[in-house]
Amino acid sequence: MTAQVSVERLFLYLYPFGAGAMAVNVFFASLIWSWIGWPVLTPVHSVLGGALLGVPATWAFARHIRHLMEKADP
Repeated sequence: MTAQVSVERLFLYLYPFGAGAMAVNVFFASLIWSWIGWPVLTPVHSVLGGALLGVPATWAFARHIRHLMEKADP
């Protein structure tokens, strides 16, 4: 018998990685937007945007991982 890990616990474990990944994506997106004249975001603004956008992205990823865990261990 294995211990069950909840989606909430997975979310808490994975959130730092999801927020960091989203911060990098936001920063690189702002670099692409600079081609059309928009300003490039500062690293602080990118981290804040990543912290905000990291919540739904990490939640979806945690649900996906939990689904895979249930599928692997019926």
